[in-house]
Amino acid sequence: MIHKTAIIDSNAKISKDVSIGPYTVIGPNVEIGEETEIKSHVNITGNTRIGKNNIIYPFASIGNDPQDLKFQGEETKLEIGHNNKIREYVTINPGTRGGGGLTKVGNNCLFMVSAHIAHDCFVGSNVILANNVPLGGHAHIDDGAIIGGNSAVQQFTRVGKSAMIGGMCGVVRDIIPYGIAHGNRSILQGLNLIGLRRKNIPNKEIMILTDAYKEIFKNENLTENLNNLSKDFKSNELVAEVVGFIEKDKKRPICTPFSK
Repeated sequence: MIHKTAIIDSNAKISKDVSIGPYTVIGPNVEIGEETEIKSHVNITGNTRIGKNNIIYPFASIGNDPQDLKFQGEETKLEIGHNNKIREYVTINPGTRGGGGLTKVGNNCLFMVSAHIAHDCFVGSNVILANNVPLGGHAHIDDGAIIGGNSAVQQFTRVGKSAMIGGMCGVVRDIIPYGIAHGNRSILQGLNLIGLRRKNIPNKEIMILTDAYKEIFKNENLTENLNNLSKDFKSNELVAEVVGFIEKDKKRPICTPFSK
């Protein structure tokens, strides 16, 4: 059902069984997948592709210009996957030429009230951004990450797979996969053991990761600690994910228990 007060450009591609509420505005270069529900007073514009079975709540702003002074109106894109819940006042911006031209969101995510996904961000699947969480430009949030309310993620920061960040935290360093961080400026507190168990990871594997974590972060010299990590640890899939994450971008600071 499309409400009679909705304003939809004739060039927009709206799939069957899409519901569009009152006073919603949809631009010409927007594609919306089947069974997506768009409630009242939503604005969707730009080169925006939205998948199937999403729910977008009132006053969300999707695909409007990036908040980047370098943006000069160039053609860039925003892609949103399937089965996402985008709550009231969420804003999601497309990419910029300097950042690769694409902002991308995966599937099965929940973005709570007033969350913001800036230009050139990559957000994986099964991600939760709680109320008032802004992602700075170029942030990379891996699958299953959870970011608590009123936390802010600095531009270019990476948050690893199934990491958990507490509320009211300034995330200025990369958070390892399966890590837990909180504090005024993101201090690593340990591993997300509850999250690992919920993923049905065997206890033996969790114990290996826990022991490896102690070796990796036994002091502030991460490079030496990683070099000295035993082959048995490195052959474990979970440990390999953490090690690979740390070594992937050596220019980025890693959140550690010693972070200040």
